[in-house]
Amino acid sequence: MSDQDDPGFPEPRAVPVQFNSTAPRGRGAGSNPPNRYDTLIREAFDDGWTSNEATPGLETTLAVDKSRRVISYNDSPDVPFDRSVNPYRGCEHGCVYCYARPGHAWMGHSPGLDFESRLYYKPDAVDCLQRELTASTYRCAPMAVGGVTDAYQPVERKLELTRGILQLLDACRHPLAVVTKSALIERDLDLLKAMSARCQVRVFVSLTTLDRKLARRLEPRAAAPHRRLQTIQTLSRSGVPVGVLIAPVIPVLTDAELESLMTAARDAGATDARYILLRLPGEVAGLFSQWLETHAPLQADRVLNRIRDTRGGKLYRAEFTNRMSGSGPYAEIVAQRFSLAWKRLGFKAFEALDCSGFVKPGAKTVQLQLF
Repeated sequence: MSDQDDPGFPEPRAVPVQFNSTAPRGRGAGSNPPNRYDTLIREAFDDGWTSNEATPGLETTLAVDKSRRVISYNDSPDVPFDRSVNPYRGCEHGCVYCYARPGHAWMGHSPGLDFESRLYYKPDAVDCLQRELTASTYRCAPMAVGGVTDAYQPVERKLELTRGILQLLDACRHPLAVVTKSALIERDLDLLKAMSARCQVRVFVSLTTLDRKLARRLEPRAAAPHRRLQTIQTLSRSGVPVGVLIAPVIPVLTDAELESLMTAARDAGATDARYILLRLPGEVAGLFSQWLETHAPLQADRVLNRIRDTRGGKLYRAEFTNRMSGSGPYAEIVAQRFSLAWKRLGFKAFEALDCSGFVKPGAKTVQLQLF
């Protein structure tokens, strides 16, 4: 929405975006800034020996995550779950706006290109999860699979850690929720259908824009928008409860698409919808600002100023109840538009997941067939 727009509820329209393609091909971040824990800062310098040869592509590397636990707990009032399991650290989808990027600093890496190219995986994720579910103190509640980084990112096709986790949770009759922007989830339809019959699973497919050109630059290795809509349709027709997560809503660049995204998802079979306003915690603010200067320089100032309008004059505020939806007149307009479209399109909230059938791993009534 531009400064000249009526502050009411404008009709969906395309937002013209001018692109500059100097960022690394196939990657979201345009640089690899030092993380906040680094004691040394390195800076590129031309010593006169610069070559005109093409720079080699940035390869993805995998390393083992030696964490002893796989379930992460939270007490945030902003998310509908208090626990999640994440088989991967970092995400090859390369979404430049990803709120999880700052976490890579804990591994001694940059939240920039390192986050999307230096990945960690937990080869014993299933064993760790089984051990934690077996503990006498464990009490069942819905589990988010991939609550931080996408559990269906490209490396999952080879490693199949997420599938192993779903097999265990299915065998234990443990309810779960998945958010993804990958079509790879269709591979696990057999498990999802079995769990949906017991009201123990729900899936949200994340959508940011219907503009393929813009999506390619924002989310370079995620599924294309039309492919995600096809995934919604496939899940819905298979009886798996599926909703759409409009995330993030980016001021100026994608906000005008809100109703169009919801309509497309509803037509594909989504029964529920949620949204999240763009979040720029930690180093993400700098990375996103750089992305704007590279890919949408004419809109950069307007985007950042509109973000500040929703964050009390800053690019980010981390307070609970504010960080997901923002505050101020612009944020209120987005919330009202979403609410009106949600009602008009006939969306309805999912039923509560059933926790009553949970059986701890190893119990006689549970036969684990993980592989």
